[in-house]
Amino acid sequence: MIPITVEFIVKNGDKSLKEDSVTFGNPEELFAYIAPGGGCEHMPSDLGEIQMVFLPPEHPNITSPIADKRVTLQLGIVLITGPLSTIVQVSQEIIDKVGRAEVSEAFLAVIGANY
Repeated sequence: MIPITVEFIVKNGDKSLKEDSVTFGNPEELFAYIAPGGGCEHMPSDLGEIQMVFLPPEHPNITSPIADKRVTLQLGIVLITGPLSTIVQVSQEIIDKVGRAEVSEAFLAVIGANY
C-alpha cells in the first residue's frame, strides 16, 4: 500500500487548480497527517476536492484479481482511489479512527462527518 499521494485541488466553476500535493510513504504517515494536530488542520478553506491516490501493489494478486481492481471511494470532497483491497482496508481504518476520535475536526469536515 505504498506510496500514497494526496492532491489538494481548488475548483472554480469548471476549472480545477492543483493547490498542493503530498506523498506519504505508508498509511501510518497518512493517518498521522489526518490526526488531531496533523498537517490536515492547515488545509486551505477553498478546497473543492482532495484526491488520495494509492498505487497498485508491486505484485499482482493472481488468486483474486478483483482485489487489484482500481476503484474510487468518495467521502465528502475526498476521493480515495486505488486497488479495491487497499480502499477497503483504508476505509475500515478511517471508520475505526473516527470512532476513537483519532482524526482531526478538519478531516471530519471535508469528509462530511461532522456531527
